[in-house]
Amino acid sequence: MLNWLRTNVYAAGLALILRLYLGYAWLTGGWGKITGGFDATGFLKNATAKPVMDKATNELVYPTFTAFIENFALPNAKIINFAIPFGEFLVGLGLILGALTTTAVFFGLLMNFMFMFAGTVSTNPWMILLGVVVLAAGANAGKFGADYYILPYLRKMLHFRNHDKDAPTIGGGKTHAHF
Repeated sequence: MLNWLRTNVYAAGLALILRLYLGYAWLTGGWGKITGGFDATGFLKNATAKPVMDKATNELVYPTFTAFIENFALPNAKIINFAIPFGEFLVGLGLILGALTTTAVFFGLLMNFMFMFAGTVSTNPWMILLGVVVLAAGANAGKFGADYYILPYLRKMLHFRNHDKDAPTIGGGKTHAHF
């Protein structure tokens, strides 16, 4: 199944549909925050005031995430207020264009999980499910998009940098210097 998802042209078409749906959701969510004066401070304070708790033991389910919010996110709310809307917008743009698709969907999944760790369910489980399918499709998910052109170029550039035998070496050793 995984091989089909990563190589089949029909799977690329399915991934395109999922990509467009997810991309639209991320793009519009991010744009709404960019143009609407987004401030995550209230959400972050609520996530620490009412963290996800185990009902049987009354203990924190995600203590490290709660500590992250208390010790990093809240003191740096200005960074968070910039990163979330622009991150959502860029994830959506990458998915819609099919540009660096696996990177875009990875960061989208990361944000979905962080929202869930903070106690927000909303559409996150649905977006995670669809995002995992797109991520599993790998490069095939961007076959009908900008990745068709970007990925071969990146592979060529990385292959050139890793196998450049004529590059000068540092100290006569095996390490190649790239200037």
